[in-house]
Amino acid sequence: MGKVMSLGELLIDFVPKEKGKSLKDVMEFEKAAGGAPANVVAAIAKLGGQASFVGKVGNDAFGHFLEEALQQAGVDTRFLLKSDQYKTALAFVSNQANGERDFLFYRDPSADMMLSADEVEETWFEEGDIYHFGSVSLIHSPVKEATVEALRIAEEKGLTISFDPNVRLALWDHADTAKESILCYFNRAHIVKVSDEELLFLTGIENEAEAVRGLFGGMNKLVIVTKGALGSSIYTNGFTCEVAALKVDAQDTTGAGDAFVGGLLYFLQKEMKNRNVSSFLIDEEKVKEMVHFASTCGAITTTRRGAIPALPVLSEVK
Repeated sequence: MGKVMSLGELLIDFVPKEKGKSLKDVMEFEKAAGGAPANVVAAIAKLGGQASFVGKVGNDAFGHFLEEALQQAGVDTRFLLKSDQYKTALAFVSNQANGERDFLFYRDPSADMMLSADEVEETWFEEGDIYHFGSVSLIHSPVKEATVEALRIAEEKGLTISFDPNVRLALWDHADTAKESILCYFNRAHIVKVSDEELLFLTGIENEAEAVRGLFGGMNKLVIVTKGALGSSIYTNGFTCEVAALKVDAQDTTGAGDAFVGGLLYFLQKEMKNRNVSSFLIDEEKVKEMVHFASTCGAITTTRRGAIPALPVLSEVK
C-alpha cells in the first residue's frame, strides 16, 4: 500500500474559545496545528493510513509544536524541513454567528512559503503513492515551484494525484490571479474536491453540472463538489450521483473539508491495494461508499474545535 504525500502549508491556527463572534470581538484563542495539506495527512494517519507531509516550518517553538502534533497523529515527518531564517506561519480564525469564518494570516514571508524545488527529492515519491496538494502553495515563490516540481515527479512516476483548490482569496493579490492559477492545475489531477462556492468562483456558472462539465478534462477522473449540509455531488466520466450529508450539531467547521479529503484518500489508499484508481472509479457503489465515509469524517470534525485535534479515528467513523 502506497503512502499519501501531501505538500504545502503547516501553520498555527489560533481558534476562538467563543463561538459566533467576528475576529475583532474574540477575546480568547486556543493554539492548534493547522494548514489544509497537513490536516489531510493527519486525517489519514489518525484513521490508520500511511501519510507523509512535505513542507517547511520555522526552527522555532511553533515549528517544533507542529512537528510533534503531526507525529502524534501518526504522520511521517521525515520530509518536514526547518528554517533558521523564517518563522512558522500563524493564522487567526473566528466562527461567526452566520457560520462563516474570518481568517487573518501572518506570513510575511513565513517558512512554509520558502520551500524550494531543489529541496524536493524524487526518491521521496514511490510507485503506488498518492500526491495531494492545494492552491495556497501555488501563490508565492519558491514554494510554488516546489509544488509544481513534486507534481512533475508524481506525473512521471504515475502516481495518483489529488487537488483541493481550498481557495483563500485573502492570501492572493487578485482574485483573477487565483482563478487563473487554480484552473492551470485543475486538469492535472485525477481527483479534485471543490466546494460549491469555489466552483462558482472558478466558472461563474450557477448550474453545478454545467460548471463541472465545463472544467472536467485532462487527467480528471473524479470531481467531487461539497455543499455542506446539502451533501456532495460526484462526477466521473461514467456516472453522476449524490451523497447526502450527515446531520450534526456543528461547533467549528475548521478542518472539515480537509477531514473529508483525508477520509477520501484513506479509503482510496485501501482500495488501491487490490486495483488501480481507474478500475476503482468505475464502481459507482464503491465510490458512493467512499464519499459517504469521507462525509462522515468531515461531519465528526465539525463537532469539535480546531483542525487536527478534531479529526476522528476509524472506530468513531465506523
